[in-house]
Amino acid sequence: MNFKKVLSQLDIPAQCKKYQLRLWQCPHFLFLVMGLIIIASIIAVYTVATRYITDPSLVSLAILFLTAVLFIIAVIITQSFERIAEAGRMKTEFISIVSHQLRSPISNLKWALEFLMSGRLGKIEEEQVDYFKILEENSARMEELVNDLLTVSRLEAGRLLLKKKETSLEELVKKLIKEFEPLCRASKIEIKLEVQPNLPKALIDPSQIRLVIENFLDNAIRYSRDMGKVEVKIEKRGQNIYLAVKDSGVGIPKEDQKFIFQKFFRAANILRYRTQGSGLGLYIAKYVVKNSGGKIGFQSKKEKGSTFWFTIPIK
Repeated sequence: MNFKKVLSQLDIPAQCKKYQLRLWQCPHFLFLVMGLIIIASIIAVYTVATRYITDPSLVSLAILFLTAVLFIIAVIITQSFERIAEAGRMKTEFISIVSHQLRSPISNLKWALEFLMSGRLGKIEEEQVDYFKILEENSARMEELVNDLLTVSRLEAGRLLLKKKETSLEELVKKLIKEFEPLCRASKIEIKLEVQPNLPKALIDPSQIRLVIENFLDNAIRYSRDMGKVEVKIEKRGQNIYLAVKDSGVGIPKEDQKFIFQKFFRAANILRYRTQGSGLGLYIAKYVVKNSGGKIGFQSKKEKGSTFWFTIPIK
């Protein structure tokens, strides 16, 4: 049984898959690298020692002492990384399980609210409708958060596979702008689209890139003031297609900008507006764009607005 356990520990790809990590992040791969460093260090010490120490026994003791010290350090470091990796794996599994368990009650809640608001159980008073709308809005927020958590758990587990196909970003953006029209009217925001003529199609997963553009547009509209403007620009740059969403909103303070693509992060000035959001949208967007072979970034100035952009390879 112990022999089989040792053999399983030596299967580095399997161990990396267990912890849902890339090869160079895996504790067992790092242990192998540390082993190679130890061997190189021993050879270097032996070469130097034999040149300057005449007593062979002292050379042997020096090498044994160095080997023991380096091996102990390697084991301690590897075990520390293994505990961190295990904690990360358990956290991801916990989020995935909890999110899946929450989907059913949220769906049931939405169905019950729709049924009650339909009036089939009797007339609904105006005051009751207001409370039902509050419940409906909060259930929608919970559903959005659960979906974001599930997406993040799939990202971190490497289960969010991209199904690439040639797609027109122009058509994709136009559809999304149409979907955002009610929110734009309510927020008194104008969206302007600028597209380079004869724009080629991009090789992307449309459902995943849609999440990125949707997040950019949603943030731009929510954080813009009344009578503001959101500008969307799409153009070809070399062998890539460049898409940018510029707003005239609250902007991001300089001290917060380095955290903007981290999980659950929301800038301090944005929190004052009490807008909805989980702080996961830009984290997901960064992963999707990078996994699609592109780049993502932004420019922002507090109280002057922000521009979020990404590039995607044409082929």
